[in-house]
Amino acid sequence: MFESLSGRLGDVFDRLRRRGALNEGDVEAALREIRVALLEADVALPVVKEFVGKVKEKAIGQEVLRSVTPAQMVVKIVHDHLVETLSGGEAPGEAALNLRANPPVVLMMVGLQGSGKTTTAGKLALRLRTRERKKVLLASLDVARPAAQEQLAVLARQAQVASLPIVAGEKPVAIAKRALETARREGYDVVILDTAGRLHVNEELMLEVAAVRDATSPHESLLVVDAMTGQDAVNVAKAFADRVGVTGVVMTRVDGDARGGAALSMRAITGRPIKFVGVGEKLDALEPFHPERIAGRILGMGDVVSLVEKAAETVDREEAEKLAAKMQKGSFDLDDLAAQLRQLKKMGGMGGIMGMLPGIGKIKKQLDEAKIDESILKRQEAIISSMTRAERKNPKLLNASRRRRIAAGSGTTVQEVNRLLKQHQDMADMMKRAAKLGQKGLQRHGLSALLPRGFGR
Repeated sequence: MFESLSGRLGDVFDRLRRRGALNEGDVEAALREIRVALLEADVALPVVKEFVGKVKEKAIGQEVLRSVTPAQMVVKIVHDHLVETLSGGEAPGEAALNLRANPPVVLMMVGLQGSGKTTTAGKLALRLRTRERKKVLLASLDVARPAAQEQLAVLARQAQVASLPIVAGEKPVAIAKRALETARREGYDVVILDTAGRLHVNEELMLEVAAVRDATSPHESLLVVDAMTGQDAVNVAKAFADRVGVTGVVMTRVDGDARGGAALSMRAITGRPIKFVGVGEKLDALEPFHPERIAGRILGMGDVVSLVEKAAETVDREEAEKLAAKMQKGSFDLDDLAAQLRQLKKMGGMGGIMGMLPGIGKIKKQLDEAKIDESILKRQEAIISSMTRAERKNPKLLNASRRRRIAAGSGTTVQEVNRLLKQHQDMADMMKRAAKLGQKGLQRHGLSALLPRGFGR
């Protein structure tokens, strides 16, 4: 989402670094470009003015101009103010959901139709069930949109949580009250109310949401906004914050090509924190919003912390331990390669991983020109699946006729089969070399922390 803004700011800082010693004119010129970059990214004008003003105040100070590395100091100042703009000065953790109240905790989802509100309710339910170990009840209050209640019921089944039974003709406030009664009676920890949306902000929508709020006294009122709507998302957020009152924002479709200005403006305009971001269509594609990590991505510093967390969430511990044992023996067959391909897909593919690496923006043009094909992972999996068990265990069996059969069975070419086998052979050779190094060799290279307990003994 922040690619365009990140690229523009990266160019500004690169020019500053080439200048070496800075004077006030250099900083003023850089700030003008930063202002233009923010405006082009759809950041609200009042937010841009305040942001540039605060950066300027510190950036032209003597401690910066006389610094050994003034350009890096300017980058740090911009980074700190990005974090402040995105977080509103809140300490880490203050934007988390309020789940400490006596159950059932009521979460009310509000927003316009088409913002991804119902899907976000399902994603949030899954997250609360798996991460927070909460017993969740989903209830759809959308009686206007055709099949909206059925859609939420399907999402509830996918998330393996309960959904309130549908009663034909029941009004939203009555549904909300029934959901609360059911939650109290059956011991649910959290009730998520998915309210109805409209195509635009109007009085009917506001009155309906306000009535539900008054009837249920929700602990959290989460506004769901689509990042793709750009500056209008900020206007929608302000209208809901003023008329209904919201405690936090969830931004959806941040994995798209939105320019990022809405995220930068949201906190400053509404006074409410962004609590979650939707990063894909799947039910598990909902992440907490971390201002400092987003600021790092915008400035090309990467987001290694999120990358490590994603790896920890998706890597199958049992499979990893089996692979470690095979590495110890120096063996690595095609079943192991297939397992690694599956793990890579779970982490978002090459694009998802590379987007979190520091400095990746500097080589984005080369990456775009290289045209990395994410579908290659699926094709490689199909190739391995077209092999017999014996062939996967012993690739030496794969003569020319077998390779033609595998290519035909997987819908690929013999050349693709050959490339995969070469890739596997290279990885297998690397595993053998690692096994020969042994535990002492790895410790000597400072890599012992990567080893599983008992490795090499």
